[in-house]
Amino acid sequence: MEKGSLFYALSIDEEPMELDWTKRVNIVKGVAHALSYMHHDCTPPIVHRDISSNNILWNFELEAFIVDFGTARLLDPDSSNRTVIVGTNGYIAPELAYSLVVTEKCDVYSFGVLALEVLMGKHPSELLSTLSSSLSRVQNFMLNEILDPRLSTPKSRKMAGDITFIAIITFACLRARPKARPTMKLVSQEFLHIKSPIAMPLHEISLIKLKNHEMFMSDENHK
Repeated sequence: MEKGSLFYALSIDEEPMELDWTKRVNIVKGVAHALSYMHHDCTPPIVHRDISSNNILWNFELEAFIVDFGTARLLDPDSSNRTVIVGTNGYIAPELAYSLVVTEKCDVYSFGVLALEVLMGKHPSELLSTLSSSLSRVQNFMLNEILDPRLSTPKSRKMAGDITFIAIITFACLRARPKARPTMKLVSQEFLHIKSPIAMPLHEISLIKLKNHEMFMSDENHK
């Protein structure tokens, strides 16, 4: 891929300016559609197991591609799908540490980390730690405060809505319980008709509000 990896693009000062908010939204959407295809349109389903910014490449048209299927696993409905832990530290779903069972929801968690990284411009390790340990601190964070500071805060209502939409999906994908996370098919379908679920400026939207948003809360969405 001509433009290299997403990790490289986010890690050097010049590239993030080229990766404006519109391109970042499109990258997240592209990865979601690809994972939905792997999980729900392939027989048997394919779980990548190493979704990270190093394994997302993009070309001159700024289309995102998932690469490196060396650790990918075909899910067998007649097997327990037990496995060893593989993947990149910081993206691995927490349940793998105690269950050693791979499911599509492992990729969903990794996608959540990746999407948050695209919004923040860096790996969200500190924020993930805060989210899992201190709800009181999360209540003090506003959405605009975690966005990549190298880019200007989006001024248009549509782009602000798109970023809010991605943030809500991201926090749903990062839920501790695998069954509480949405499927990538559902995420992909939502991305096909993005609509801002919160009509507020980014500086007025708290992370706790996004984390507790009702989107993807119904039981039928978690199957």
